[in-house]
Amino acid sequence: MRGDPIAAADAVVAAIEPGLNSPGVQSRDVVLVVGPWLAGTTSLISALRNRLPEHTFVESDEVKPGHAPAAVVFTVSAIAPMTESDCALIDFASKNTDLVVGVVSKIDAHRNWRDVLVADRLLLTERAPHYARVQWVGAAAAPDLGEPRVDELVGLLRQRLADPDVTRRNRLRAWENRLIGVIGQYRSNGDGFDRRARVRGLHEKRDAILRQRRLSKSERTIALRSQLQQARVQLGHFARNRATSVRGELTEDAAVLTRRRIGGFEPHVRSRVRDVVQEVDDGITAQLADVAAELNLPVPPAAAPPQAPQISAPPLKSRRQETQLMMILGAGFGLGIALVVTRLFAGLAPGMTVAGLVVGGLVGLVFTIWVVGIRGLLHDRGVLDRWVSDVITVVRSAVEERVATRVLVAETALASELAHRDEVDGATAAEQVAEIDAELRAHAVETARAAKVADRRLPPLLEAIAAVRTELYGNGTKKAD
Repeated sequence: MRGDPIAAADAVVAAIEPGLNSPGVQSRDVVLVVGPWLAGTTSLISALRNRLPEHTFVESDEVKPGHAPAAVVFTVSAIAPMTESDCALIDFASKNTDLVVGVVSKIDAHRNWRDVLVADRLLLTERAPHYARVQWVGAAAAPDLGEPRVDELVGLLRQRLADPDVTRRNRLRAWENRLIGVIGQYRSNGDGFDRRARVRGLHEKRDAILRQRRLSKSERTIALRSQLQQARVQLGHFARNRATSVRGELTEDAAVLTRRRIGGFEPHVRSRVRDVVQEVDDGITAQLADVAAELNLPVPPAAAPPQAPQISAPPLKSRRQETQLMMILGAGFGLGIALVVTRLFAGLAPGMTVAGLVVGGLVGLVFTIWVVGIRGLLHDRGVLDRWVSDVITVVRSAVEERVATRVLVAETALASELAHRDEVDGATAAEQVAEIDAELRAHAVETARAAKVADRRLPPLLEAIAAVRTELYGNGTKKAD
């Protein structure tokens, strides 16, 4: 095992954790030259290929994932210290390689390059312990004047690449990177870190479902009550207006009745009453259909056809005593007219006294009949007017009762349908919540299982990475966090 540096490095980990038999990288005998844009990487790699033809120098696009170069030459410009993106680049390039050489390029154009070099060295040393072994040099691979200044870099690379311990240390560095990843994965799984976003999303979704369930139920209940109350008010107003309108119409008709038309007035009133009741019922049906459509609910079932209220006949009874009185008064009035006519004839022509009596009697009789008839007609009109008022009062009460009854029935039907929909929505929401709860329990179980696995696997892994770091950096290195 002493003759095989890779086997020697693997033995450090295998002695503690035999389950890990490889860091998962393939070593390549190449030198990776990498750096940020405009750092002079291209000119530097060209110069190194000319000066060190025995070694292979490659750029980042020539190294496949999973391959580890033998050395990394990291180049930065002397114009300013490294940035965070530069540090991330060297972290990625050297994650499986221990031999790293830092180069501050373009030193011919920047006199303060040594200050930049010191700043870069300090920055990397504070970033990670393995960068403390990085050696820094200045270089000018393509100066504006004079020959390239890469002698110090070439000498350093020859010295470091000739070290027989490079392969073993690179392998240990690969092991360190692999163990860091494995330990981080176990800790992440044990803490449920990779599940937190999903678990948080599930909790938010669960809360949203329950909140929406409560809001939709309250909104639909409030909307139903509001729509029905509005319909009740509008329909009551409509029913009263129709009754009032018909009352005015029939009152006008009663005021112009003739004796010949009195007999047809009662059927006319009953017909108009039926029309009013039907109109109000049709209005109720239309209004309730609009309410159902507004709430996206089925139209309430049709009600039984409306029945006109019971209306008594007008009290046009025999008025014998009143008629007798009117006959006496009419006879007196007619007698007076007859005497006046008789005297008129007697005064005009004394020989026509008998004719005057006849004509006076006839005129008196006519006036008597007319007075009696007019008084009876006016009386009947008054009776019919009061009867119309009584009829409309009954009709108004009937249509208002019809409005209240139908709205109540519709409220019961719509509330029942709304309750059914709430039950369906509640069942759907409960299924969704149950699915979310099941997934949350599964995440909790998996997290607990991963925590147990981490508790079992982390101690040997931490011991293994501590052993690797001891080989790399000495006994003064801290154990893995």
